[in-house]
Amino acid sequence: MKAERLMQLELLLLSHPEGMRRAEIARRLGVHRSTIGRYVEELKKHMDIYEDGFIIKLTAREDMDMMKLSVYESLAFNLSAELLASHVEFQNPHLASGLRKIAGNMRTYAPTMSENLDAVAEAIEVGAKRTNPKFIKALEVLTDSWVSGKIVRMKHRKAADDEILETEFAPYFIGFREEGSGRRPMSVTGRLRHTSEIATIDIHDILEAEILDEVYTIPDNLRPFRKPDTNERYGGIDLIPLKLRLNERSALNSFSMIYREALNVYKDEKDELICEMQAENSIELLLRIVQSGNAIEILEPLSYRKKFIRELEKILLIYKDTV
Repeated sequence: MKAERLMQLELLLLSHPEGMRRAEIARRLGVHRSTIGRYVEELKKHMDIYEDGFIIKLTAREDMDMMKLSVYESLAFNLSAELLASHVEFQNPHLASGLRKIAGNMRTYAPTMSENLDAVAEAIEVGAKRTNPKFIKALEVLTDSWVSGKIVRMKHRKAADDEILETEFAPYFIGFREEGSGRRPMSVTGRLRHTSEIATIDIHDILEAEILDEVYTIPDNLRPFRKPDTNERYGGIDLIPLKLRLNERSALNSFSMIYREALNVYKDEKDELICEMQAENSIELLLRIVQSGNAIEILEPLSYRKKFIRELEKILLIYKDTV
């Protein structure tokens, strides 16, 4: 919380190079005026701050400037920000912070637009205070999960009957979902863990979320939805060129729900049954190979064979005390 306040203080001072009074800073940050002095002293360790006649200012430095937008880009950004402020159902304090950074960058060459963007940021900040904190927390956890490529576990409401579900989920996209009513809720789309199913969940339905220490891969060029009224599956998957030894041909049935391409089954010079295919790089592939037991052996690629061995070792560790 303290780090967040320090960042907000820095953004406020960057947005107001003319400086701000402690009372105004306290009002903007929603804290008592007496705490501002402590925040200023802490921020002085990282930035050049001084107080001039009860006005707190940052010393201007060239390396604090961001890449400048043209006036046309600035106007386009202003218009987009106003649309976000008036149409987004749940206001986001991080959006306000980002807008303030860009407003500070515009101040020297487009002051009018800079002031307007600051006003939009302030309106979003006011709206964010009315936003359910569970929504903001869930959005932050999903963002961290998405960026780090780790599975997230969620408790969320099932919209149809308000049932509470627990879901382990690999986020692929975070964005707005169109509804027939014109509503555009912020949603997360991804794969349900241990399945090949793609689901979309409204973030405002998420009650709790935590990141698990389990990685996943976002497929390259993913088309996340099947086309309406067709059996076409999503394409552009991150594929692994697998070469397997089959001790039982029927073991291939384990891969029926895995996306795969270029399936080729043949006997090699040792009269052993070999399968080569491009298979999706997912936790489901690992699970299907485990399910096959000794009926399948990974021959290539060597990197995936080693990864599979590491996963088996993790499973064995769970039972180490009983072996």
